Amino acid sequence: MEHRHLGESGLVVSVVGLGCNNLGRPGTPAESLAGSRAVVTAALDAGITFFDVADVYGAPRGRSEELLGQALSGRRDHAVIATKFGVDMQGTNGPDFGARGSRRYVRRAVESSLRRLGTDWIDLYQLHRADVRTPIVETLGVLSELISEGKIRYAGVCNLAGWQIADAAWTAQTERVTKPIAAQNHYSLLEREAERDVNPAARRFGLGVLPYFPLANGLLTGKYQRDNKPPSTSRLATRRKLLTDAPWDRIERLRTFADERGIGMTTLAISWLTTQPPVSSVIAGATHPDQVVENAAAVKWRPSPEELTLIDEICPPGRR
Repeated sequence: MEHRHLGESGLVVSVVGLGCNNLGRPGTPAESLAGSRAVVTAALDAGITFFDVADVYGAPRGRSEELLGQALSGRRDHAVIATKFGVDMQGTNGPDFGARGSRRYVRRAVESSLRRLGTDWIDLYQLHRADVRTPIVETLGVLSELISEGKIRYAGVCNLAGWQIADAAWTAQTERVTKPIAAQNHYSLLEREAERDVNPAARRFGLGVLPYFPLANGLLTGKYQRDNKPPSTSRLATRRKLLTDAPWDRIERLRTFADERGIGMTTLAISWLTTQPPVSSVIAGATHPDQVVENAAAVKWRPSPEELTLIDEICPPGRR
């Protein structure tokens, strides 16, 4: 497994990470602690060191953090844990008054996450969504304090536009508070909008990009086809609109491209993302150990420059 620095920081992460939003997901093998532990163990065995979760993941909220912490019990030093704050926890952290980037709220949120994860520190603590009610300097300021106290190691941002990333980085520089080292955004072969402004801003200010939904909700796994009904247990069985609106012409051309090279579509989707300059780690979710193994193995294949050009012709840059 290849490892990379996260942006211009000293934090080193595996180029394929494990998205932990499926831990505890009802109706899946990862719903139980035993199932979650199997997924996490498969990730560690495959060389994955980066585990991305959020306080809001799971039912009830926080369940995914709890399961990840328990699954990593005794192996914490082998993992880089990233979690998030800033989405409505429905009172779990007390009243937030809609200001979930405030010093008051972040202090409450980090203590709750540390407790659920069963750890003394969080490697990467990320603002999950922009908080329009709180100045970014206040959010970055409290994150700086938490770094000084040893409760977190680094700070990151998620779902911010390019100008917001630039604003956060510039504010950090001018106000002498901690600078985000990572930007986590929706990014895949079928969703390349991040290339318009997020990736350029990340490159300019030294942030590593962490793509989520790299398999486009399963559309890039190869298990869905234009005219076939999805399996009843699949993620898209109850989300038929995603199938109806899917860009099937592009998906089928990608399938042909992968078949001609003897690789799976999962390999194509993940490996392609790792070739994009600002990407540090690709966050891929899983509910079963076999999926983890497949995701981790994707980086064994690398597209050539000529193949990257062909992929751009199928899925034009900067396009949804």
